[in-house]
Amino acid sequence: MSFLNSIKDKSKKHEFPFDHWEYTNPLANEAIEEIIKADIPDISEHNLNYDGTRAIDGGAAEFREGIASGGEAIKFRCFVTKKNSSEFPHLVKFINELQAKETYETISKMINKDLSNSYVRVEVICDREGFWLKPHCDIKEKLMSGLIFVNNTNEPEDLGTDFYNEKLEKVKTVPYKHNYGYLFTSGPNTWHGMEKKKIIKERRCIQVNYVTFETDWKVNT
Repeated sequence: MSFLNSIKDKSKKHEFPFDHWEYTNPLANEAIEEIIKADIPDISEHNLNYDGTRAIDGGAAEFREGIASGGEAIKFRCFVTKKNSSEFPHLVKFINELQAKETYETISKMINKDLSNSYVRVEVICDREGFWLKPHCDIKEKLMSGLIFVNNTNEPEDLGTDFYNEKLEKVKTVPYKHNYGYLFTSGPNTWHGMEKKKIIKERRCIQVNYVTFETDWKVNT
């Protein structure tokens, strides 16, 4: 139970610029290897440019409403599903841990939101040179949001997520450290994104959400 132990014993709450928690060593080495080896298309090879959203090519609105389809965007996003679960057996174990009652009840108390009827969504991410993410607040359907960084190539720590105040001024960067994560719940003024920065090789991580819309991974009751 690497993730549960991490958030229970190796996490720290921060209240600025909004409530969030940072935690260390949540992933098993085998899960990290799957993240490193995941085949994520390079958008530059498809004549696309990063547009400040995760959907890249205009599929954002559909994804934000939790609809499974998203046009071309789906080709550039790697959600762990039952269909591709054989490629990610250890990430499925991680998802199973997120589905476990003890895990989601622990997070429910942290963020003060009921996760007992939610679904888990995990996306493997590989951001490359040119990536940026405009400041935004997550939709209410994302009950819990966060990333876990996999920095196995000595990328600069400033490649982490940027947090902003109500004036959209950057006030903090969560460090891009190996096997290091953060989480928070959606709400007003939870502004976050990533400024345009130099990515030497790639920025690997996983996005971890508990959501209200249906995925393949409903929490256990």
